[in-house]
Amino acid sequence: MFNFRLNVALTFNVKPESQTFLEEVPPNLNTQQTQPQKSIDTYAEWDTWDTINAVKHAIECFHNVTLVEADHSAFTKLKEINPDIVFNIAEGFNGVSREAQIPSILDMLQLPYTGSDPLTLATCLDKARTKEILSYYKIPNAKFILVDSLEQAKEINLNFPLIVKPISEGSSKGIFSSSFVKDQKDLIKEVERILIEYNQAALVEEFLPGREFTVAIIGNGSEAEVLPIVEISYNEFPKDFIPIYSYEAKWILDTKENPLDVFSCPAKIDSALEKKISETVLRTYNVLRCKDWSRIDVRLDANNEPNIIEVNPLPGILPNPEENSCFPKAARTKGLNYDEMINKVLYVAAKRYNLI
Repeated sequence: MFNFRLNVALTFNVKPESQTFLEEVPPNLNTQQTQPQKSIDTYAEWDTWDTINAVKHAIECFHNVTLVEADHSAFTKLKEINPDIVFNIAEGFNGVSREAQIPSILDMLQLPYTGSDPLTLATCLDKARTKEILSYYKIPNAKFILVDSLEQAKEINLNFPLIVKPISEGSSKGIFSSSFVKDQKDLIKEVERILIEYNQAALVEEFLPGREFTVAIIGNGSEAEVLPIVEISYNEFPKDFIPIYSYEAKWILDTKENPLDVFSCPAKIDSALEKKISETVLRTYNVLRCKDWSRIDVRLDANNEPNIIEVNPLPGILPNPEENSCFPKAARTKGLNYDEMINKVLYVAAKRYNLI
């Protein structure tokens, strides 16, 4: 792909249990100003050293790599290093703009980087804003309402069952089996949980009863490519398990020590449905101005129409094939190993900046 070596900075956040911090809170959090949520999923979006080192190793196959942790010193480090390009997997920590913080710094420093710009990252993290844009462009998504008080929750006029989510979280944070509600009483209880534990508004959506898929995309514009579609199946989960890919499903029930047969890739679907899903996610990708890569989650409604349920411009990329990480799984099905996948993303970003 490249006939010369780039100086690449890798920006990241690492989970505290990966033993990078001596404190219980991350260094980029000013505890005098705010307190982190006291939830079991607080650091779910951050990466482990296994993932960070796997990305570093992949890039080092062709380029020079410097690690830059996304903390308060990141601006100074990036300015001093002045890399040719930044491979950004930093999720940030504090506030609804957290995923946009490193890209905003990079824009200020006029440094090229992989992935979407601050506006797209901030928009996609806000699930309600994302759905408003999709609705404007007539891209199917579940009926919804944004709720920021218990009084609003009592006046919701949507059809049960409903799904209740924090408005600005990823990696299934805040989504538990209890998020699936069948009546007003449970709805109010879940909205209250989101308001208190996550200190943010709750997104309430009508539940989509059909099959669920997730779709990886690499590239830009007309060259954006849909990788083989992944289907999520809940057949191996406990019988009383609610069929949503909740925090329990992703991080507790389905682990590398006890992997479940959750995903099939390529999805066993006919060509008409495959085409419809691919067209829907590509349109979503371009409408939201995603760049270089994203993973987009889809669920079929009662009429088997693909509906967008989430857009992930910073997709999860666990390197171990025994862990169910959908973007690498789709890449492997396409014939790309982990190193090739990472370097393809770097290549399309470098091409976008006319570095090659």
